[in-house]
Amino acid sequence: MTRSERAYGAPRRGRPRGGRRRAAAALAVVAACAALASGCGIRSTSVPVDAGAAPSRMPCRTAASDATLPPPPGSVSVRIHLICASQLATVERTAELDESRSDRLMVAQALLDELEREPSADERRAGFSSDVPVGLRAADARQGDPKGTLRLSEQPEDLPAEALAQVVCTFTESDGIGSNGSVLLGGPGNYAPRGYLCTSETKARPAEVPTLGAVELP
Repeated sequence: MTRSERAYGAPRRGRPRGGRRRAAAALAVVAACAALASGCGIRSTSVPVDAGAAPSRMPCRTAASDATLPPPPGSVSVRIHLICASQLATVERTAELDESRSDRLMVAQALLDELEREPSADERRAGFSSDVPVGLRAADARQGDPKGTLRLSEQPEDLPAEALAQVVCTFTESDGIGSNGSVLLGGPGNYAPRGYLCTSETKARPAEVPTLGAVELP
């Protein structure tokens, strides 16, 4: 022991332990404040965090879906398929069409017109949209086409996947156009028409599941 140590006494060996305790306590307080920040009125960080796509809250149902009033004279109630929450969902519309004087082609064109029409404000609020391009037309079968064929003004395979699914499912569920859940469609080119299916998978994933379901027809 040196002379200064004898004069003033040796240093206490317990002091460093007390310093460590105080540091640990301070860290605990900081951690507690951070954990309670959201509940203490402290504003959260504004840094964006990518947590993935939020789940859809679209109702996919309009007030008009519950309407039971008969359509006005010269009109009929039709069911078309629109896109909602990345799926196909049916919507009831009133189309200007005289059933007593309408043939299969007129019905097909009336359905296309409804698919091309801008969704109403009520439908947009419910989350509905359509990918069917404006101006798409339907024509009769050509010579040599199988019975029941419809020719579109665009090649079906060239349409957006969701638009093709809308057309196919709308046609297949319309009396007199579809048959056994399928419809025969061709385009303006010299290609043979093909059979297209509307299945539950088509409705659930119209952008991913191929709508083309049947083999190419001769």
